[in-house]
Amino acid sequence: MKLIVGLGNPGKEYENTRHNIGFMILDSFLKNEWKNKFEGMYQIQSIDGEKVLFLKPLTYMNNSGISVSQAVNFYNISPEDILIIHDDMDLPFQTFKLKVNSSSGGHNGIKSIIQYLKTQSFCRLKIGISHSKSGDTINYVLGKFTKEEREYIDNHMDLYFNIISSFIKDGFDKTVNYYQSRDKL
Repeated sequence: MKLIVGLGNPGKEYENTRHNIGFMILDSFLKNEWKNKFEGMYQIQSIDGEKVLFLKPLTYMNNSGISVSQAVNFYNISPEDILIIHDDMDLPFQTFKLKVNSSSGGHNGIKSIIQYLKTQSFCRLKIGISHSKSGDTINYVLGKFTKEEREYIDNHMDLYFNIISSFIKDGFDKTVNYYQSRDKL
């Protein structure tokens, strides 16, 4: 079983914010109704013959590890079968990076997941949101995308879907080898 996690914060006030890019991608990728479990919302799908658990933690970003660890423990999912989708301020907007077995890079959601899973050996799809020009990190990541940024993201959702599908079907190594050279949207 594979686990695909989109990070974000629950609630209307956080919809379409930079920190919720993981939620946005999963909501766009999956059209079925979400169920509640693991202190999150989830769906189980069969994709290319692989059973896949999709999860949106409702524990707020800084406690994402609580929800992720519950799902991992319930289904006994190996770290290499986990893909976490999240925002990354160190990457320019319109870019992404696929990583495995790396530090949190200061991302509190990833810190929490590392803490609860007791490993950093899971895979990540990091979506570039750039840095705040004013230096106000909290308001920046919790701020909404501009109309132009949102249009750009919406127009490139197929790329994220293809990366997710490749991870499910081919695993991380083949996915990173194919997509890393195409890391500009």
